[in-house]
Amino acid sequence: MSEEAQDTFVSHLVELRDRLLRCVVVFLVLFCFAFFIWPKAGPIYDFLALPLMKSLPQGAKMIATSVISPFLVPLKVTAMLAFVVGLPYYLYQAWAFVAPGLYTHEKRLALPLVVSSTLLFVAGIAFCYYIVFGQFFAFINSFAPASITPAPDIEAYLGFVLTMFLAFGVTFEVPVAVVVMVMVGIVSVDKLKEWRGYFVVIAFVIAAVVTPPDVVSQFALAVPMCLLYEIGLVFARMVERGRGERESGAAADPNA
Repeated sequence: MSEEAQDTFVSHLVELRDRLLRCVVVFLVLFCFAFFIWPKAGPIYDFLALPLMKSLPQGAKMIATSVISPFLVPLKVTAMLAFVVGLPYYLYQAWAFVAPGLYTHEKRLALPLVVSSTLLFVAGIAFCYYIVFGQFFAFINSFAPASITPAPDIEAYLGFVLTMFLAFGVTFEVPVAVVVMVMVGIVSVDKLKEWRGYFVVIAFVIAAVVTPPDVVSQFALAVPMCLLYEIGLVFARMVERGRGERESGAAADPNA
């Protein structure tokens, strides 16, 4: 590696460190604000627990099996809130890190991509909460014998919720990932279409790994992932077509 290339690599690492530190600072500020100034972790957890509580028998309650669970659970809820609220800023920092290597017209997509990524992540969480959880908990509790009274642990339930939220939030980013890969020239739309069958298999494998071992939640994750892949192909085709027109225009008019 030449000295110039080494200096460039080091400068990229320094910039990456600085942007990560900014994200950490923003996260800590949001976390402290939500934990000390606007403490709403309790009501938020009650809201998160609603899908499960509706599927439990009348009078059933959740329990804390660990001594420190009543303290750790609000911390984790607050951390989740700080992450979701600060997500646009984190995504902007990620985009700003890769932006110097893009063309001017590609840099203009920063705001649409950051906004769409945020909305898609939140949409994934909402889909998981309002659609998947209700069906999943009803399906699971339908197998419980009448002699058993379910009493889920609050910390274990929160861990399950956060895992599912993250899985669905990231899954709903598929269209953005497809568009970005085509935009930076990693792969073409035609190649992505050829890989469609492989992606379907990968989607179901991912769903089987990150979701509980039931058919309902696995299909609820894999099917939207495949649909979002197709949506991403539509927008990626528009980006590819626009890039082709600009390159044709530049070739026809070298002085432009």
